[in-house]
This record gives sequence, structure tokens and C-alpha cells, in this order.
Amino acid sequence: MSDEQAYAGTAEGQGPVRITPRIDEQLEEKREELFEEFDLHDAFPPAVKREAKERTEDVQQEIRDEVERREDLREMTVWTTDPADAQDFDDAISVEERDEEYVLWVHIADVSHYVHPESEMWAEAVQRGNTVYLPGYTIHMLPPVLAETVCSLVPNEDRLAHTVEMHLDKETLSFDTVDIYKSVVHSDERLTYSQCEKRLDDPDAPLHEKIQLSYDLAERMHQQRKEDGSLVLNPSRDRAHTIIEECMLKANKAVTHELMWSRGVEAMYRVHPQPTPDQWDKALKEIAELDGVKIPGGSWDDPRKAVNAALEEAPGRQLNKIQRAVLKVMPRAKYMNDPFGGHHALNFDIYGHFTSPIRRLSDLINHWIVHENDVPEDLVELCDRASDKQKDAETAERLYKQFMEEIHLDPYAVNSRGVEVVDEEEIEDEDGIEY
Repeated sequence: MSDEQAYAGTAEGQGPVRITPRIDEQLEEKREELFEEFDLHDAFPPAVKREAKERTEDVQQEIRDEVERREDLREMTVWTTDPADAQDFDDAISVEERDEEYVLWVHIADVSHYVHPESEMWAEAVQRGNTVYLPGYTIHMLPPVLAETVCSLVPNEDRLAHTVEMHLDKETLSFDTVDIYKSVVHSDERLTYSQCEKRLDDPDAPLHEKIQLSYDLAERMHQQRKEDGSLVLNPSRDRAHTIIEECMLKANKAVTHELMWSRGVEAMYRVHPQPTPDQWDKALKEIAELDGVKIPGGSWDDPRKAVNAALEEAPGRQLNKIQRAVLKVMPRAKYMNDPFGGHHALNFDIYGHFTSPIRRLSDLINHWIVHENDVPEDLVELCDRASDKQKDAETAERLYKQFMEEIHLDPYAVNSRGVEVVDEEEIEDEDGIEY
């Protein structure tokens, strides 16, 4: 087998992608190159690791002490849904249907209780900006010893959370009331996406009714977003992903609307400029020329609805081409202390991030702003920092994937299955022929 080749089958159910020591060495060299180019750091400074370890001591006693100062939601039905290989669980949901309303609770790990502007971990998070996900390799924003323990909503343990409680009108799904508060929660289950799908299919399964209700609500929110002109580039998302995506979007929107309209404070808003009319025309013409793709005449007035319609009707082989045509003309979204311009792709007038404080600086800062009702003095610089580091992370991920493809590794298989380093003679193709 040559150094440039490795067997990387992608069939579901296979074990880790097997690579030779030489390929493993090449991947490590590429990572080091990217680390240097984008100022990425794998290891945490000793002071940060020491502080993180100290914050994981006497956890249950600290939570018991906090109960009196928080909403005690430990009796509420709560569950998480994440990828099978998730290392931390920073969001959970609860839902109820009442006579005139739905009530949706999104519980987010209260990271800012442990990581705040006076801490070493905050300073390090500002430097890192976000967690960077390379296929098969993660560079964390926060020390895993903290993120995967006290800041993770693991099942069957009490945890500190920041809860967004949304009362939604049953007909319009608009916000009747929004309340954001510190809480203590107790997750009943940790589900993977595939487990969530199975629960939906089995009426006798634990949590079936709650999960079914959450999906029914999420699907209505999804359809409403599309009707309102929100761009949906992945029309085939399964039910489990739909639940999480729509609930998190609703919570993010609720928080930033609360900050802007009810409190009038600055925050780290997510602003997405729109393409120019000429850029949209170019993208739509490129899409309309694809074999087997049609754009309904009535949807051309709103390019986002036109793209949604094309994606829903297009043959599967054309989906990636439609997505690329759109992404080529889309400006980059960025973080700003003013929501002016809104989020074009989502068609939200105000939007920001709140639901992933373990992996995004923007969410962590918004948690602190919500609780303190104040903003960091360097908020503008923090917005710029978060925007720049996100761009770096996306570029590093793209370059790493390209390198994997150059050495005949499937980055998607590596991302979903991981890798195993084995001796060269052990790697054979499905016909038993050594490379």
C-alpha cells in the first residue's frame, strides 16, 4: 500500500476508518500546519487547566447551594438529543401543550456560572473564539474537564442551567411571553438522533408522547419559517434534527428579542447581509439551468422562497449544486453589537446565539449579558474577535477536508466513524486486495 492511499469505506455500521501509521503522521503534520497558520492551540495553559479542575470539585454541594437562588425544575421532564459521538450536552428541551398555548423550555448549560470575565477560562475562550471541529479531531474552546462534566447536561444528575421559557400562541406560534432565568434541571435521558427517531416510531417507548409533541411543534415552526421566507438549504433533515434545530432557533430568537426590545441592551447579535439583486439573479439562473430543476414562477420575487422550492423538487443529484450556487453569492454572517440589518438567510429582523455556550464565544457572552443585564466594555472587539475566529475555523476545516481527499480519505466517514491506526498489511479492500 502506498503512503498516499488508505482504505476508507463509508458503509454505515462499519467500524472506524483504518489508516496506516504513515497516513496518521501526515494528518498530524497537516494539523500542525493549520494550527500555526490560524493560531489554533490544542493544549490549554496550566493556569486554565488548574482553574477548570478546581471548578469541578464539590459540584453537587454547589448545586444544592444554588437551588434556593434558582428555579427548581428538577421534576420537569427534560431530555437531550445530540450526535452519537457528542462529548458534551449543552442544551435540553421540555414541552407542554395547554388549551390556548404551547410552552417550550430550552435549558442551556449555565457555562457563565463557571466561566466569567474574571476567570482564566474566559480569557482563554476569548483567545480561541470557538471550538474547531476537524474531521476526527476537535480543538476545544473550553477545557474538556469542565465542558464534559459540570457544564454538560448529563442524564440522571442535577445541573445548573439557563432556561428560556417560551409561551407560544397556539395559532400563530408567536411569543406571548418569554422568561429567561437561572435554573436547576435533571435530564431524564440522553438520546442520539437515531434513538430519537426510534422513539418517535414506537408509541410504547419512554418519552414518546413528549418527543412526538416536540416534533409536531417543531414541524409547524419549520413550515412557518419557510412560508415567512427563511432559507432552508437542507430540505431532507430528519425529524430528530428538525426538533433540535427549530427549538434552538426559537430560543435564540426569543433571547435576542428580549435583549433588544424589552431591555434595550447591546448584545452579540448575529447579522447576515443579503446578496445584491445581481448576485441573487446569478445564483437563480445557475440553479434554473440545472438538469431536472425548475423554479416555480410565483417564487422568483423572493429568492429565498425560490431556492426552497427548487430544493424541494430537485433530483437528489442536484442538491449540492443548488446549495453551492447559493453559498457562492451569500455574504458572510458576522457578530455585531447592533442587530441592524437582521439575518437575511433566516429572515429574522433580530437574531443572535445563546444555545451553545460550550463551543461558541458569542453564546457565552450573551449568557453573561442576560444575567448581568450589562455588556462587557470591549463588546465591539469581542464581536470582531468571534467573527474572525469563526472564519478561521471554517477555513481550517475546509483545508483539512481537502487534504484528506488528496490522500484518499473520506472526511465524512472519518467524521462519523473516527479512525483506527493499524499496520499496513491489515488494510485491504473489500475484495481482499492490498493497496
